[in-house]
Amino acid sequence: MHPGTGQQHPISLYLKIWGLLFVLSAMSYLVDYLHLQGLLRWGLILTFMLLKAGLIVAVFMHMAWERLSLVYAILVPPLALLVFVGLMAAEAGHTLLSRLLFFG
Repeated sequence: MHPGTGQQHPISLYLKIWGLLFVLSAMSYLVDYLHLQGLLRWGLILTFMLLKAGLIVAVFMHMAWERLSLVYAILVPPLALLVFVGLMAAEAGHTLLSRLLFFG
């Protein structure tokens, strides 16, 4: 592709995304300011984190305009790792419970 022939995105799109990232960050800090605790706290923090990361990847890394196969090639491996980590965490809990039950 020659310089100057690429697709141009309006600056307003980037400003709107920047504003949305600012709002999501403020909401993330509000979780701490309101002293939320437990699963609600961590659920909100992780939700805001994933939303911000998704916006950054989609817009600023131009993934929203890429072919679906490229998006799958980039997103599926980390998602598979998250599934495997979840499975390992469940197995670790089961193993700990078994050890405490039979040996503790």
